[in-house]
Amino acid sequence: MFDDSLPMKKKTVHEVGQDLSPLSITEIEERITALQAEIERLGAARRDKLKTQAAADALFKL
Repeated sequence: MFDDSLPMKKKTVHEVGQDLSPLSITEIEERITALQAEIERLGAARRDKLKTQAAADALFKL
């Protein structure tokens, strides 16, 4: 049976280097959309961290 106490593994939308030949055009477009959203999310996280780092740098330069 299944062990409900084990965490469920999140389904991977796309794996870098994966063979794309079996995918339909729609599936490729869906992956592009998902990857673009992830790039935006990563960019926002980087911007937030840079702001925090700049604030800390300014504080410790006093």
